[in-house]
Amino acid sequence: MKYDFTSIIDRHGKDSIAVDIPADTPFLKNVLPKEGFDRIPMWVADMNFATAPTITQALVERAQHPTYGYFDPREEYFSSIIRWHERRNGVKGLTKECIGYENGVLGGVVSALNVFCSKGDKVLLHSPTYIGFTGSLENNGYHIVLSPLKRDGNGIWRMDFEDMEKKLREEKIHTAIFCSPHNPTGRVWEAWELERVMELYRKYDVYVICDEIWSDILLFGHKHIPLQSVSEDARNRTVALYAPSKTFNLAGLIGAYHIIYNPWIRERVEKESSLCHYNSMNVLSMHALIGAYRPEGYEWVDELCQVLTENVDYAYNFILENFEGVTLAKPQGTYMLFLDCAQWCASHGKTIQELLDAGMEYGVIWQDGRPFHGEQCIRMNLALPKSRVCEAFDRLKKYVF
Repeated sequence: MKYDFTSIIDRHGKDSIAVDIPADTPFLKNVLPKEGFDRIPMWVADMNFATAPTITQALVERAQHPTYGYFDPREEYFSSIIRWHERRNGVKGLTKECIGYENGVLGGVVSALNVFCSKGDKVLLHSPTYIGFTGSLENNGYHIVLSPLKRDGNGIWRMDFEDMEKKLREEKIHTAIFCSPHNPTGRVWEAWELERVMELYRKYDVYVICDEIWSDILLFGHKHIPLQSVSEDARNRTVALYAPSKTFNLAGLIGAYHIIYNPWIRERVEKESSLCHYNSMNVLSMHALIGAYRPEGYEWVDELCQVLTENVDYAYNFILENFEGVTLAKPQGTYMLFLDCAQWCASHGKTIQELLDAGMEYGVIWQDGRPFHGEQCIRMNLALPKSRVCEAFDRLKKYVF
């Protein structure tokens, strides 16, 4: 490979909560690894790889100029985004006017909710659900209505369209949050699924806020289809949110963007986002995006997806062969696993908290799935060098499961 995805980077003391875990992190509960076991960070969605070199180059080059005053986004910022979506996702007709900065995807979600909803309104989401959606809605006075995803006969997570329609109709819901690819299940939706869900939203006059932050991290040759590309109606009723932060591990730099084609929606979302006077771009995050979306960044992401595919293959097969009572769907995108440990816990007389603690005692720092509406579930991050993934699963086999 051209890029390095095998080196183990020492991130201690380098401003990383993934490895220097805050003491007040709820799920940790002061569980320290036993002597001789270091921590393997497999919880927060943060990659343990060096980012694309062109990002570092772009940041260093800009930082060497000793002025950092007020600025406007460069034309290159917008053209980089337009080119990225055209080449990666086949998007046609995207213009600068449709792109707007957001400090983060969740900030964009809240701005769109404030445009589409009145306080106290109900919003449809699928479960399991990204924890950030739960906090953002509840903290801003909205009520969550969950439509559970179900695994089909092949173990693939599917939407329950009948349940969705029933809830849209009976609860009088007119806003939905959609996640594509889905977090935490790793599902990459097929064209027919997106067409059907958008037809349902059209039927009940539902505005859609679509989180597509994971859209670059695709496994096993799966293809991302932007929700706005499904139909002209989808294009006009959807706020889509993206960021290079998940793809290139830039969360510490802050910076996301929306794509909104409908001028009526766009003007109101931009107004809503501006009200706090703090939703503004950082000059270094702008240059980081430009560096990420250079030709080398395309190559880097392709190699990343190959590495993550190999990690997922290894972990999935290892679990099936060694952890009886643990079930999971093979992710099609993202780098997260969502383990259902209900059968294992029942057969071993253990609680999910006891299982979580046991893993962390041996340095496998994984994430409680309960805040994601997975009552007996654990979420695991596989964006590490494969040697560390192998080490983690060896420990789990020998000492935990």
